[in-house]
Amino acid sequence: MSLYRDTGVVLRVHKLGEADRIITLLTRRHGKVRAVAKGVRRTTSRFGARLEPFGHVDAQFYTGRTLDVITQVETVDAFALPIVGDYQRYTAASAITETADRLAVEEGEPALKLYLLVTGALRALAEGSRDASLVLDAFLLRAMVYAGWAPAITECARCGDPGPHNAFNVQAGGSLCGRCRVPGSVHPAPEVLVLLAALLHGDWPVAEETTFPVRRDVSGLVAAHLQWHLERQLRSLPFVERRAREAPIDGRLGSDAVSGDTEVTGAAQGTRSRDVTGGVTGGGAGA
Repeated sequence: MSLYRDTGVVLRVHKLGEADRIITLLTRRHGKVRAVAKGVRRTTSRFGARLEPFGHVDAQFYTGRTLDVITQVETVDAFALPIVGDYQRYTAASAITETADRLAVEEGEPALKLYLLVTGALRALAEGSRDASLVLDAFLLRAMVYAGWAPAITECARCGDPGPHNAFNVQAGGSLCGRCRVPGSVHPAPEVLVLLAALLHGDWPVAEETTFPVRRDVSGLVAAHLQWHLERQLRSLPFVERRAREAPIDGRLGSDAVSGDTEVTGAAQGTRSRDVTGGVTGGGAGA
């Protein structure tokens, strides 16, 4: 029997048999790990409450034939306690852990940078000192950098000319200059690009001074860009609450092709329109 220890964040759980659960964790040294926690659904379990989503734990595993088995658990940070009591923070944390689960494809492959991004984002949500929507969008942008999908913000995605530029196209990779602009591009306001850059580089004083319409437009672009590369919709994004009930992306983020509710679809050039629009509309408007 081979034992090992690691610290990790619980990304998701699902039932196994009558009393067990399979726990998916993103760990510091071993990347994504799926392990069985035996008997944790019983009321007499010693550590069942510690293995809930968003928990940051130090766990001991032993290597099994198909799945490892968790034998000991200690709480490192109780992120879940303040998060689950607030709907906005809970939905943002759910989107964060789902994204991390999608990006950490290979089990057992180290993913230290992604682990640090997840723990940092969950810590910020638990502390509640920053707007949950901004924390989520900052995490998604930095996670796309980790995955190699970072959108071009301050330069043209095709020719590299320095910007800012007034066109943005998800399929093309981000901002586009006048020469490289393609049909279906959207035209974000300059403040949108400023906020994108601030979230990517951690300039929180700039980010926190922005208005809700600008944050909403940024959320739409970030979600569309991420889901384009994932090639599927994040199930948790439509439920993210943005604290304001306003219409989806307005005329300031206009499209070359269409307007209104289909503008985000234009950002993705119409491909997978149902998945992308569904995720962005729900995430951006908190409907």
